[in-house]
Parts: sequence; structure tokens; C-alpha cells
Amino acid sequence: MKVTATALPGVLLLEPAVFSDARGFLLESWNEQTFAQASGLNERFVQDNHSHSLHKVLRGIHYQVVRPQGKLVRVVQGAVWDVAVDLRRSSPHFGRWVGTELSAANHRQLWIPPGFGHAFVALSPSADLLYKMTEPWIPAHDRAIAWNDPQLGIAWPIEGEPLVSEKDRRAPPLSQAELFD
Repeated sequence: MKVTATALPGVLLLEPAVFSDARGFLLESWNEQTFAQASGLNERFVQDNHSHSLHKVLRGIHYQVVRPQGKLVRVVQGAVWDVAVDLRRSSPHFGRWVGTELSAANHRQLWIPPGFGHAFVALSPSADLLYKMTEPWIPAHDRAIAWNDPQLGIAWPIEGEPLVSEKDRRAPPLSQAELFD
């Protein structure tokens, strides 16, 4: 597994070894020991999520204020633009974001640590995203920030308006959001 640091300390791009031949491919999507050795992290995952989205569906920016979640994200069908936003007020990188394309073709994974918001937009006709979570989803602690907040200035690689949920349509800007210290 190749691990590459991103512009936001703690957010990591992971590229698993892929063994391909004429029949297809095999990759190890999760191995606790390999992840720990490659990243220096010792994470315990308690929940797996599967999200299916149609073209231009944008989900996020989501996070959980109590029991913040770390997420290991990968795409198994299609492609997404995946974004992590530092939501820790005490961080020198507060309010900064990093984005990367994750796809079934490139097999990349993104590690998003606790204290960061997460969002993605489907670039392909449809996309299936799987993510491992370090904490369970607790609806009462679930929060969102406006995906189009000009203070964040996220460069979404789509034309026109994305398709968003009512929750994401009503999400406050960063300046009004409940955040981490």
C-alpha cells in the first residue's frame, strides 16, 4: 500500500497494491496491520456504509460533533470528487479543504480523520462509495455545512447545480456551524 500525505495534515491518500491479469484484478481493500504500518495509525472501525449516487448528486459537507468519525473512503463503481474539510477551530488549517478523484478504476482510498467534514459529488452516471467509520452514526450529533459556502470556496468539478438533499440545502455556512475546538 502506498500512502501519500495531502495538503491537509492527517488526510491521507491510500493506493492499495492491485494484482491484475486478463481475468480481472484482486486488491486488499482493508488490512489492519498494513494500514497501521503504512500510515502510522491504529484505527478501529465499527461501521461500514455504502452510498449509491446518481450523476451530480452531492452529499455533504457532513460530520458528527459528538464522537467524531474517522472515515476510510473508496469507490467500487463509477467516480466521485471526494472532499475533506478541516473543522477544528484550533487547527492552523481550519476551514481549508482538499479534494481528489476516487474511482473504481484508480482504486484510491481517502483517509479522513475525526474533526474533518466529508463531502463528495458523483462524476459518473452513477457511483457506489464504501466507507469504514471509526464511530457509529448518531443522528442527534449529525451536522452539515453548506457545500457551496464561499468562505470554503470548494472547487466542485461539475457544471451547473448539483442535486442535493433538503438537509444539505438548509445547511448553515461554516461561520454559523457547530464545530470542533
